[in-house]
Amino acid sequence: MNGLTGKAALDTQGLRERNISLQTNGDDEAREAVLHLNALEENGEKQEKDKKTFGRTPDGIVFTVPYTHDMVSQLLSPSEPKNFSDLIVLFILGLHILGLWLLPDTWRVPVFGSVFIFWRASYNLGIGCLLHIQSRQKMLVRWAKKAKIFADPATGQNPHPNLFYFIKRELETKIPRDYEVENAPIEYNTWLVFRRVVDLILMCDFVSYCLFAAVCGGRPAGETALGTAARWVVGWSLVAFNLWVKLDAHRVVKDFAWYWGDFFFLIDQELTFDGVFEMAPHPMYSVGYAGYYGISLMAASYKVLFISIAAHAAQFMFLVWVENPHIERTYNSPPPRRRHTELEIASRDRATSNESNGAPSLLKDGQPSSIHNLLGVQNIDLYRTTDCSVLISLFLIAALTALTPSAPFHQGLFIANAAVWRIWYSVGIGYLLNRQSEKKKWTRHFLKYGDSTEEAWRQWKGTYHLSLIMCYASFAAAAWKVYVPPEDWTADFALLKHVIGFSLIAVQLWVSISIYESLGEFGWFFGDFFFDQSPKLTYSGIYRFLNNPERVLGLAGVWGVALITGNRAIFSLAVLSHVASLAFIQLVERPHMQKLYGRQLRQDAGLVRSLKRSLPPPLRQWQDGMDKVLGETFDYVEDFLDAARPKLAAGVSTMVQDTKDLFNKYPARMSITQVEPDIVGFNPEDYSLEIEGTPSSPQAEYQRNSCKESENARTPPKRTGDFKTLILEYGAPIKVKWRAPANHSKKDWIGLYMVTDNASREVTRISSSGRWIATNPDIYDSLAPEQGLLSSDVESADLQHHCEGPSQQDKLGSGHHGFVSGEVVFSGDKLWWTQGVFEFRYHHNGKHNVMAVSLPFEIRIARFDEDEVSYSGTNAQHDIVLRAAVEKALLPVVRNCFDRDPEIAPDTVDDPYGTLVERDGKFARRVVFAVHQMFGIELAPEVVRADGNVKNLAWRICNAKKVLEPYNKELR
Repeated sequence: MNGLTGKAALDTQGLRERNISLQTNGDDEAREAVLHLNALEENGEKQEKDKKTFGRTPDGIVFTVPYTHDMVSQLLSPSEPKNFSDLIVLFILGLHILGLWLLPDTWRVPVFGSVFIFWRASYNLGIGCLLHIQSRQKMLVRWAKKAKIFADPATGQNPHPNLFYFIKRELETKIPRDYEVENAPIEYNTWLVFRRVVDLILMCDFVSYCLFAAVCGGRPAGETALGTAARWVVGWSLVAFNLWVKLDAHRVVKDFAWYWGDFFFLIDQELTFDGVFEMAPHPMYSVGYAGYYGISLMAASYKVLFISIAAHAAQFMFLVWVENPHIERTYNSPPPRRRHTELEIASRDRATSNESNGAPSLLKDGQPSSIHNLLGVQNIDLYRTTDCSVLISLFLIAALTALTPSAPFHQGLFIANAAVWRIWYSVGIGYLLNRQSEKKKWTRHFLKYGDSTEEAWRQWKGTYHLSLIMCYASFAAAAWKVYVPPEDWTADFALLKHVIGFSLIAVQLWVSISIYESLGEFGWFFGDFFFDQSPKLTYSGIYRFLNNPERVLGLAGVWGVALITGNRAIFSLAVLSHVASLAFIQLVERPHMQKLYGRQLRQDAGLVRSLKRSLPPPLRQWQDGMDKVLGETFDYVEDFLDAARPKLAAGVSTMVQDTKDLFNKYPARMSITQVEPDIVGFNPEDYSLEIEGTPSSPQAEYQRNSCKESENARTPPKRTGDFKTLILEYGAPIKVKWRAPANHSKKDWIGLYMVTDNASREVTRISSSGRWIATNPDIYDSLAPEQGLLSSDVESADLQHHCEGPSQQDKLGSGHHGFVSGEVVFSGDKLWWTQGVFEFRYHHNGKHNVMAVSLPFEIRIARFDEDEVSYSGTNAQHDIVLRAAVEKALLPVVRNCFDRDPEIAPDTVDDPYGTLVERDGKFARRVVFAVHQMFGIELAPEVVRADGNVKNLAWRICNAKKVLEPYNKELR
């Protein structure tokens, strides 16, 4: 075992044999211990039922994770022991079934529909909220600690013995081996209690859905026996497939992931995500809901179908808002920031000195840097020709569609226009890409006129983007022109056609988004046709399951539109689109991929491998033979096309010349309108706040004078006493020292506000928006109030002298025993990321009564004054000196903007930013604001992320100032 020797190794051996808990020296050691123990169990000679699993808690405790049974077997199997909570679940399920017999016929549908909506909301909203707060703040575990429902492992005592023994009996009844409540970590015990809540909600959710389908079901009028049989066969097939998906998923992830165990503790082991996990992303939430549609089909009810779609959509929202963010935080944490060595810095400096202007390279890992992206509504830029062209074209198509009559002649024009754009998009764009792949023709054209490779790339992206938009916009316009709403939505499956059609459109949108997320802007626009690099092919995202998603699913929406319109011409356009797309993949993409990636291309995607393994041996052998025959046929066709391509190209060349953080970290505090009674007996004079922070540069105070004042006003004001205006750095942490009576409320808290936001000095009437810290730990349910808490309730002799005199004793009153102090530090998200005048407020007992207000202080960003940079020599030497001065001024600001986090904040101007800067846009937005205030240069956040370090950002700022200098002089 790596890093675990001596006593640690003996402890892990004891953990395996005696089921004791092991306290490690940190998260890394705990992870290594768990991996080692699970590997020993997996590779051991024990029978499967005797193998143990080991987990770890967030504070580094390694423990045995007892074996648990799945929800259905532990609840319904007669061989499994039952406890009181099982009886409650079974009783509630029985009430549901009893309602089916007791309710009148007219009440059954609305009642069971409402019951299902309640349980589905309890699942997606209720469980979702619990998991959300547990993931971010460990709040469920903190509730268990505060309520003290489990015994203290050290003393074995509990203030609620009756409740504790009831919970102990309930949990240990279900887990007779390797488990005792007293010896298990509180995270595991809390998870077991949470499981019982989940069992109730999930079982009631499923049963209420089936009962709703039962009361809505029936045989459509006029349906033939063959139609009924087909409907039930397909329905039961989907239900059986759904059952297999759930069972196979449970085989892989087991109870731990089934019940969201990694929200409470972690199990580190090597898992093979095969079977259903190779078929579709998030199979339990995607194809795992096929049974809903099978039951809808058997019920032959649109009510069941629509409520199934709504429930499925709610499950996807649960996935996007709860599970995916947790997975990102838990398993995809950014890697440590890579620090450059002195040799690397010197080598890069030599490379930079060889460039004509010292500009940072626009290429990153052989690819153009993605700063000004095209795709997405958020990237629309009306200063860009491509975006203006796209918007104008869409406006013209919409205007023509709305203003022209739906006569056959005009319909024919719209259909012809859609066909021309499809042919251009597939054939014309395909030809251009083929010539680019073979001879770099597109790039050579721009190089011929003195443009760069990057300019050729930008022009290509614009051409492809406009062609894509016009292809699908013209198709949508043609479909709208021929579409006739059905007069009777119940006839000829009209409503069903629309539901399936819109579902197919949604599938295509999802596939397109998934492709873009996997490939990025570079892959979406076929970047490997334009930039030579050493390619490393990876299959991630949707490409883990499909080699070419565009082949079928990429045009699902086109067929959906054809189904909705029911028009032969639109159906013909769909056929044309699909054939042209397949030809583009086979004749353009596939040869280029073969040439570029060679043997790295995989033959079978995850879905295909999974389907092959499920085939019986005779069918598998027949399928392998067919693959061989088809492969030889495709090779022959490809050789024929390669031979004919020069002649075809010669003929064609004469004709052709070119779609926020959810709960706040803590609920916003509500302002109050009157002083609370519990403030009586506390004297605000006994409370105080002192501020310590990083002073801003002297230039910041000097620049407070704008030169627009009178002569007298420009003179710095004369001060009496020692007070000096406190001006602090933008984004620098601020330490607050507080003092309060020893009997102060443990729910006291300190908030940060703008001075102008509060008219009253006694009561705060505005939310802190998360900018607050508690004065004492373990008081609030969330972890957020404790972030920044350094010390609390520290008794000091320096504070006791306040109560020595009789007059002070009178003020303190009875029950007062002196003073205590503490320290908190406001940093990161608890700061205001703007300029202004601020103050701290000490609040009483978790409310908004103000006991103390700090001195106001100002956050100001000093403007960079180029005139103060001293130099002598040529303009080139001046540029070097100026850039060094900008780097020096910029580095501390960037470090503050990155929370001075060693994993992302650079130590020198050459250090790269951490990966988290690319994932979380707030860091770049902070830098953008600071740069605007310091240098008067507006940058996009994408520029900060793309530059990657302070050195490149300083070059960009100097270059922008140099370009804008003539215009600035004119303005002055």
